[in-house]
Amino acid sequence: MSKNMYDAVIVGGGPAGLTAAIYLARAYYRVLVIEKEKFGGQITLTAEVVNYPGIEHISGAKLGEQMRKQAENFGAEFLLATVDSIDMDGDIKKVHTSKGDIECFGVVLATGASPRMIGFEGEAKFKGHGVAYCATCDGEFFKGKEVFVVGGGFAAAEESVFLTKYAKHVTILIREPDFTCAKTTAQHAYDNEKITVLTHTEVVKVEGGDVLERIVYKNNETGKEEVFEDKEGFGVFVFAGYEPATSLVKDFGILDERGYVITDASKKTAIDGLYAAGDVCIKPLRQVVTTVGDAGIAATELEKYISVMHKKTGIKPVVPIRQSGAGKGSLPKEEVKEEGLFSSDMLAQLNTVFGKMEKDILLKVFVKDDDVSKELLSYMTELGKLTDKISVEEIKDEAKAPVVEIHRDGEFSGLAFHGVPGGHEFTSFILGIYNVSGPGQGLSDDIREKILKIKDKVSFKILVSLSCTMCPDLVVAVQRIASLNPNIDAQVYDINHFGDLREKYHVMSVPCLVMNEDKVFFGKKSIEEVLEYINN
Repeated sequence: MSKNMYDAVIVGGGPAGLTAAIYLARAYYRVLVIEKEKFGGQITLTAEVVNYPGIEHISGAKLGEQMRKQAENFGAEFLLATVDSIDMDGDIKKVHTSKGDIECFGVVLATGASPRMIGFEGEAKFKGHGVAYCATCDGEFFKGKEVFVVGGGFAAAEESVFLTKYAKHVTILIREPDFTCAKTTAQHAYDNEKITVLTHTEVVKVEGGDVLERIVYKNNETGKEEVFEDKEGFGVFVFAGYEPATSLVKDFGILDERGYVITDASKKTAIDGLYAAGDVCIKPLRQVVTTVGDAGIAATELEKYISVMHKKTGIKPVVPIRQSGAGKGSLPKEEVKEEGLFSSDMLAQLNTVFGKMEKDILLKVFVKDDDVSKELLSYMTELGKLTDKISVEEIKDEAKAPVVEIHRDGEFSGLAFHGVPGGHEFTSFILGIYNVSGPGQGLSDDIREKILKIKDKVSFKILVSLSCTMCPDLVVAVQRIASLNPNIDAQVYDINHFGDLREKYHVMSVPCLVMNEDKVFFGKKSIEEVLEYINN
């Protein structure tokens, strides 16, 4: 039996996928969760979750991580890869990924959905220069500015209130007569003195130069148009629903006219062994609570199908040993104890990475007499104490500071972080060290070959915010390329400390990727997408 044989493969690592993994792994089936970007899904973009039963208050990122940890404790396995296609013929299904083929008895499609563009004039042009889709990621760019929110659903109401932390004033433009979400959620927006709600109103166009300077919107009952202008720039946040990520099954005949998966009450599609859960499904409410409900049903029904396949084929994949204490309802004390800058849980993960590193790494820390430099040096010094594979050198340099460069074999690797790589960038920084040291994160042979074939010098600046949950995906992608090819330079900047770069490239959304000083791209990108930019 192949080592790549599983009882179930779950495509998508958001709340739906992780919940299905918890149920299946807890039932002692061998389960693999495949995610192409970041485990946790769309919920990680939500600053506050206050309507999940039993939990009064939690960040979306924390909730997603707790789900992933719970699934892992029960024995679920995880793979960061792109799923290229699914073959559902026969008793043993095949999932073709960027990191090889996986065999299984059943598949749960939990690929979720992504923010939908409305299509008003200027929307695409000003994406990243005033038009945004993530309040958590980009809200801070609009401190003291006017902000318009387009949409009338739950996200529009909730995120509008969140945006008042930064914006001078928020105007919500709702096409319908009222919000379409729960009245209690809508009321928070109505009651906020910094929010104005305009119903029967839609965007006509946005205009400007380097940044957004003008918005035209109209009342769709009277036809009267209004104009708002600010030469200093302002923000337009679009919360107009989501597009289901169902391209993998577009030819399977299981989608409705909007692209959502058609299932029965057990979350089974018309194809044996294929189930769907979460935001890819047809449903009246797209919330984490309904998502996990879908996943619980799908997983429970898939269990029955897998059991039948065990008897029919005589094949039963070997289930990994569970972590001690799985299902007990609490973490061991050592999991939550703090030790210096790093918790015991973080130390365990770091030690796993350090144990795999092949070559010694030198971190050159360029400092000057300021608080950021002091924090950076302290951070790197503590990191260096954890392993003899990392050494730290302090260098006084007023012009370059604050920056940490990753060196190997006496040479600069091309990877550097300007600022302090904390928050969501801590993991990407550690992965950068691992990729430079080797062997690094796994890559398919064709991707590795494409990276090694790059002959021209390419310089990248990645502008990030430490609160951005999407930024690390782009950072890791560019750094992985740079770690393999000396012609590639990957310089990461915490944009909160480099206002000059924000102004130079007119950045009002992160992540922002600048290639060779003149080409600017916004949003998270995969390694394949970055390679396309390099080769075009």
